[in-house]
Amino acid sequence: MLVIPAIDLRGGEVIRLAQGDPSRQTSYSTDPIAVAKRWEDEGAPMLHLVDLDGAFSGQPQHLSVVAKVARAVKIPVQLGGGLRTLAALEQAFASGIERAVIGTAAIEDAEFLASACRLFPGRVVLGIDAKDGKVAVRGWAADAGLQATELAARSADLPLAGIIYTDIGRDGMLTGPNLEALGRIAEVSPHPVIASGGIATLEDVKRVAALEPSRIIGVLIGKALYEGRFSLGEAIAAVN
Repeated sequence: MLVIPAIDLRGGEVIRLAQGDPSRQTSYSTDPIAVAKRWEDEGAPMLHLVDLDGAFSGQPQHLSVVAKVARAVKIPVQLGGGLRTLAALEQAFASGIERAVIGTAAIEDAEFLASACRLFPGRVVLGIDAKDGKVAVRGWAADAGLQATELAARSADLPLAGIIYTDIGRDGMLTGPNLEALGRIAEVSPHPVIASGGIATLEDVKRVAALEPSRIIGVLIGKALYEGRFSLGEAIAAVN
């Protein structure tokens, strides 16, 4: 299973939000490039970047930083946040990323997601961010009126690279992953699933790795790594 460090960007800094709340921010570094290199040096197979300013504003804000990260490391980089038009996607891929994560635009415009997948087959990830099973959009500020499992199921025929399922209520809270919700997503979708939100211990990582069906192929980790709950190397060893 892939253990993927998350790098959330806001105002040029690497930060984490509690439950996606902009007023509950913890800053960890003013040098995203150094953080990216650190995770690569510690064995990361991939980096997950989130342009939080882009997610809140509706258009990418940190593509110059993303481009610098992509040039600085040899491992693949995936990016989410504010990618709501085909032009924005094209700019993001031009910056050097391998995969793009689409959330809000995929939910508000199903044809946009289909078009993105046709243009970039196997390089688009569907980001499903949910609280109590309901999908949230626009930087998690609005309820989409849609169940997460419904969204996963209706995207089954698209050539996605995968799905990232984030439990908003647990994100940045170190309360453990929502294993039941992850299992439901994997059951209704044929795509690989990456878990996000709540990882606090190595045991949490092992529990995600042990989930069935085996389509759950990765886990994103943010706050637990930045606060030294365990090392990236320990997490990778735990699932291998």
